[in-house]
Amino acid sequence: MKLESRIFNSLALFLFITATVYHIWTGNTAEGADWVGTTALVLSGGLCGLCGLYFSFVARRIEPRPEDRDDAEIDEGAGDLGFFSPGSYWPVGIALAVAIAGLGAVYWAPWLIMVGGVAIISTVGGLLFEYYTGSRASH
Repeated sequence: MKLESRIFNSLALFLFITATVYHIWTGNTAEGADWVGTTALVLSGGLCGLCGLYFSFVARRIEPRPEDRDDAEIDEGAGDLGFFSPGSYWPVGIALAVAIAGLGAVYWAPWLIMVGGVAIISTVGGLLFEYYTGSRASH
């Protein structure tokens, strides 16, 4: 987790420096400083800093992973990474539901946003409970 912490904290530092330079740079124009861009950069830096802090706290509590050690061998990182469903169609449904909600947001159609939101919740629930019901349920 130290690697991830360094990445996010470095990105946060970069964004804060960029926000400062951007604010000064746009402040020299006739219109004045661009507060929207500066705010977006500062908030992005803050969010990256939050992630970096979280990863640094987690890194203190767990044993160093092979990715965190300089003397680690490649085969130390080998092994089972988790279970991924080989034949699930639910991700396609989630993508379609997000596309519907996004289309509703683009055209500002509240009814379409709500339909997309209900579809997102339904398809995520289907993906979540795929192996608990139906023919794939473990008995």
